[in-house]
Amino acid sequence: MKRTIILLTMFLRGICAPLQAQEIDGVSVRNVTMDRNGAYMAVDMDVDLSALEVDGNRAVLFTPRIANGADTLSLASIGIYGRRRYFYYIRNGASMLSGEGEMSYRASLKPDDLAYHTIVPYAEWMNGASLLLDRRDYGCCHTLLDEQRGRLGGYAEPAVYVPEIVFVRPVAEAVKSRSLSGSAFIDFPVNKTVIYPEYRRNAVELAKINATIDSVRLDADVTITGVWLKGYASPESPYSHNRDLAIGRTAALKNHIRQLYQFAEGVISTDYEPEDWAGLQRYVEASNLAHRGEILALIASDMEPDAKEAEIRRTYPEEYRFLLQNCYPALRHTDYRIDYTIRSFSDAEEIRRIVKTQPQKLSLNEFFLAARSCDPGSEEFASIFETAVRMYPDDPTANLNAANTALERGDLKRAEGYLSKAGSSSEAVYARGVLAALNGDRESARGHFVRAAGAGIVEAQRALQQLDAMEGR
Repeated sequence: MKRTIILLTMFLRGICAPLQAQEIDGVSVRNVTMDRNGAYMAVDMDVDLSALEVDGNRAVLFTPRIANGADTLSLASIGIYGRRRYFYYIRNGASMLSGEGEMSYRASLKPDDLAYHTIVPYAEWMNGASLLLDRRDYGCCHTLLDEQRGRLGGYAEPAVYVPEIVFVRPVAEAVKSRSLSGSAFIDFPVNKTVIYPEYRRNAVELAKINATIDSVRLDADVTITGVWLKGYASPESPYSHNRDLAIGRTAALKNHIRQLYQFAEGVISTDYEPEDWAGLQRYVEASNLAHRGEILALIASDMEPDAKEAEIRRTYPEEYRFLLQNCYPALRHTDYRIDYTIRSFSDAEEIRRIVKTQPQKLSLNEFFLAARSCDPGSEEFASIFETAVRMYPDDPTANLNAANTALERGDLKRAEGYLSKAGSSSEAVYARGVLAALNGDRESARGHFVRAAGAGIVEAQRALQQLDAMEGR
């Protein structure tokens, strides 16, 4: 069993928790948050300016900065101006120290507490950056007198679980053997074993068999290997007579088919069942007959068939007449099965065409070959595995691979449905761990990954390492 691994990348909104309060020469900063929402970063903090004193001819400029190595971005500044400095800028019509966007206050009128808020475009370099606060003290003529810097905290995108999706290659079929089955209700005149094609509904019933045979016989990719017929009679006559009818009528249908198709000797095989008691039981079980339970008990008893049928007729005459009219005709039928093989396909492009037109011809391994020739994660890639599971709805490997395509697309509900039928292989256990991790259930995910890793799934071991990193272990 071969496996294909696909890396699934997930993008989540990053949030940085409030950072610790910091003090920079009498200015206290609290409740700092850096909150990314998509393409933007919001920076919020509470700045306590109550202890800040500024001389009349001086100015103090506080500038938050986001910095990561050589990359830096200055945010809107807070300027606190002594009386003479403040009026100097006002009289001269000059912009304040940091230009437009600065929050500027005259020292005597500054707020004790300032709620700082700004939003800037997010850049990838901000992941892992520090939030700094610069303080610069200025005298007249913009003379820089002092400079300090403090770190308020940092920002990092939250650790995200990135699963490796493991697709499983199904075991190739040596021979692709398939079959089509059905039932035909051929009417015979009383006590006759000769088929009259125009008798009652025989034309329709014979056409059903012919259509089933033709559906595969006329396909160049298909070879019919067997035609199986089994005839049944209803119980109202003696068992020995019904046996002869079942045998004779089945033989008549065999000869009819041989004349139409000229199959080689041995292709058509027959069987018979003199009386279809199982069919009678199913009918009574689904009915509302007054003595339904008692009749079912007689059907299930070990009495001889003729005695059983006579007891029902004698004890429950009204119900017997109803069954004779409404049920018994359907018990005179022939079941048939057409066995055939389909040639193997190895060309991926040919298989991709067949997926769209005649997917029933393909084995699971052929579906896998077609998917492998597509771009992983593409719409066609997913569609092939979805089609495969429709053709093989109870196959564990088909369900596992369909679950994996759902995990790729983030359709966790659909993935859960497929995984319920994916069996207990180590790859299925691993996939259930992936589902749990993407649902945020790390405890359950860890349990699945531990079991899968113990079974030799190396991707499970790497998944455990991811969970460890996310949990700071």
